[in-house]
Amino acid sequence: MNKTTMRVALIASLLISACASQTRWTPTVDTYNNPNASRLNQDLYECDQLAREASGGTAKETAVGAGVGAALGAAGGAVVGAFTGNPGKGAAIGAAAGGLGGAAKQGFGAEESFKSAYRNCLRNRGHRVVN
Repeated sequence: MNKTTMRVALIASLLISACASQTRWTPTVDTYNNPNASRLNQDLYECDQLAREASGGTAKETAVGAGVGAALGAAGGAVVGAFTGNPGKGAAIGAAAGGLGGAAKQGFGAEESFKSAYRNCLRNRGHRVVN
């Protein structure tokens, strides 16, 4: 596999994971007539921590997706490359494309899992979550 292609895939994967893991999303909570409003800050902190554990961590999941995507892309690219007479180049292109796609898919999936766990935690503690 071409070193330049691997570097591009690695850098792109890191950029995707950095963007995904550094979003500090917080759900909007309606505190009107909320008997638990005095606990909101503590619950926001605790639910954030629980959601991070439940989602597996966006950065970690993005890295897993990049690895799996790169492996599958390399295999598929090698097959296509073999038909055109250059399996090495096909594998390199497939690995880069698969790595980026896999990283993005896993990263965004982990982010959605985080948001869902965060919302559920707050709702279970008696808060009205708007988003």
